[in-house]
Amino acid sequence: MLRVVLIDDERLALIQLESTLRALGSTIVTATYTNPLLAMSEAAGWEADIIFLDIDMPGLNGVEAARQLEECCPGSAIVFVSAHNSFALEAFEVSAQDYLLKPVSRERLSRTLQRIRSRKVNQDDTDKPGLLLIRCFNAIQFERGGIPIRDFRWRTSKAQELFAFLLYHHDRIVVKDKLIELLWPEASFKRASTHLYTAIYQIRQSLKRADIGLVISNASVGEGYMLESGDAQIDAVLWEEGVVSLDPVDDYNVAEHEELLKLYTGDYLGDYEYLWAESERQRLRNLSLQHATELADYYTVKDNITKAVNTYQRIVELHPYHEPGYLALMEFYNRLGELSFVQEQYEKLRSLLWRDLKLTPSAKVERWYANWKRLYT
Repeated sequence: MLRVVLIDDERLALIQLESTLRALGSTIVTATYTNPLLAMSEAAGWEADIIFLDIDMPGLNGVEAARQLEECCPGSAIVFVSAHNSFALEAFEVSAQDYLLKPVSRERLSRTLQRIRSRKVNQDDTDKPGLLLIRCFNAIQFERGGIPIRDFRWRTSKAQELFAFLLYHHDRIVVKDKLIELLWPEASFKRASTHLYTAIYQIRQSLKRADIGLVISNASVGEGYMLESGDAQIDAVLWEEGVVSLDPVDDYNVAEHEELLKLYTGDYLGDYEYLWAESERQRLRNLSLQHATELADYYTVKDNITKAVNTYQRIVELHPYHEPGYLALMEFYNRLGELSFVQEQYEKLRSLLWRDLKLTPSAKVERWYANWKRLYT
């Protein structure tokens, strides 16, 4: 619904225009004036989408009134209404959206409203900043409207870690003492406090330069800080809420589970060696493995081998030491007759476990592989 204001010194013309607008049913007439001077004195409080303005009024010329309205109501479209067309050129010089001749027909008024409504929608879409998404899986990254913000830079690694910690505790107060103990445990309290103030300043400046509308506020009378997430979304939060809220995988929600599988792209803050993040990292990792396994089991029961293989490949990509994932892939590749892929999965698991953990595959995997080799060698 468009909010409109009507200004015309002829009361009958004002009544007729208001009646036609009400009949169209797409506007709300918030105010009407027969006194243009009174209208100008109250204009600042209108918040109107459209101002219908008679161009030839005693006491104040409509064109001059339009110039004043452009100043105090910059978001309002001005539509001139007149019994004469001789003012049209002058009217459009003050950026009028339309020029209607009295008596205004319903069809002509409807076209005017539709044109202004379309312009308003397009302008709102242009002016509205894209949704800010903060990615925490793997590394911290910012996106707006799906487009990565690539010119963002951290001043120091301490500033980056401080932001990560505040983000983990987003919308909650973190006391200064806790931040100092975490980031500058060896420094004196005075020096550490200075480092903290400096890092907070650097974060705020980096966010400001990249036009990222996040606020880090001083809380508890300056005794702590809080990262206010506002309208921003955090991928880890979105992902966990989705996993927890969805029913078990079935034919009706499998597509949603697939999207959640795609959203989990790696460990929480996995690119950084933050010890304080390890418990959260492990918790989300376990939840991810549970979710992906349930999806793989669903495809297995449905005998959708292609989808099951793709899901298990995703599992071992995200959880490279997860032996059941490799074993499932070996079994599926064996069913498909892809014997070289069976061998490849076993060798990959064995090499990875020994290189990173100095371990060998479990007895279950070794037994399966030994039985397979006896059949195919």
